[in-house]
Amino acid sequence: SRVLYSLTTDARKDFAPISMFLGVFQWAQPISFVFILMASATWPTSDAFLNGIRLYSPRHDIVSSTASSSSTNTDAFSENLIADLQQRKIKLIELCKRSSKPPKEEVNKHVRGLEMLGEQLGFGQGSSYSGLMAGEWELLYSPEDVTRSSPFFWAFSKAFPEKNSNIFAITDSIPAPFKEVGPAIQTITLDTNRGSGELGKLVSRIQVSTLGGLAKSTMTTRSSIIGSDGLEGLKLRIDTTKPENSSALKNLGNLGELLDEQLPPFPSGEALERVRQGSSEVTMATTYCDETLRISRNAENKQDAYVWKRISFGGVSEV
Repeated sequence: SRVLYSLTTDARKDFAPISMFLGVFQWAQPISFVFILMASATWPTSDAFLNGIRLYSPRHDIVSSTASSSSTNTDAFSENLIADLQQRKIKLIELCKRSSKPPKEEVNKHVRGLEMLGEQLGFGQGSSYSGLMAGEWELLYSPEDVTRSSPFFWAFSKAFPEKNSNIFAITDSIPAPFKEVGPAIQTITLDTNRGSGELGKLVSRIQVSTLGGLAKSTMTTRSSIIGSDGLEGLKLRIDTTKPENSSALKNLGNLGELLDEQLPPFPSGEALERVRQGSSEVTMATTYCDETLRISRNAENKQDAYVWKRISFGGVSEV
């Protein structure tokens, strides 16, 4: 009531709608009902009225101070979370780079912590549409043999669900130096035009060395990105697989280089489809992706994560 009596005649003539005022300012209950009664009127904006509010509203300074303090606290809280996110990324990278392979459970624990914080902050989310997937990536951690990071082996498991474990057990049991695998590189390009109906390409390159390094090649699988699955998934279709940069062929000189370039790739996608229809298509779910780090999974086995670090942005023209 003191507020109304403090208004001058000129002030009461200068009104604008009050609805927005109630949403912005939280006045004391004794004066709030007065504003509600004036809902059909107009709201004063003259200097006299504003001065009256400042003079007779003892909560003005408190509200302003509280709002400023709340904003400061929120900014500080966000900054702490961002710092925590960076620290979690560093710890995960250091864990994956250990000379001895870390336990899968330990990696998954660190991965889940990073994913949850990313969701809270809105960082690294919506990988299917963010555009950050495009670029060249190097594998830091694979829950199984490094070769299993290739989408070809995901498709192979779909084509041979009963036999793949036995086959993988044989190849995985070959010890070093008779078989050494790595590095594994993935190149992802996204087609912004999308006139072809495809979203882009994914090329998986894994270096495989056998016989103590006497025979080396890069197992290259090319896949088409044929669609998205929600905010995190990219649907892949396996197209071809070919051993490239074979050291055995290079030993043949110019002829070997010519054969390496001219030999057609194996149509692995078609071969998989002949075994089991639909097996050439898999989904890669990426639960975190930013400027430096990517966490992806085979959608058929989401409990295990593959951790990738970025080498470069954008695609590669030779894809």
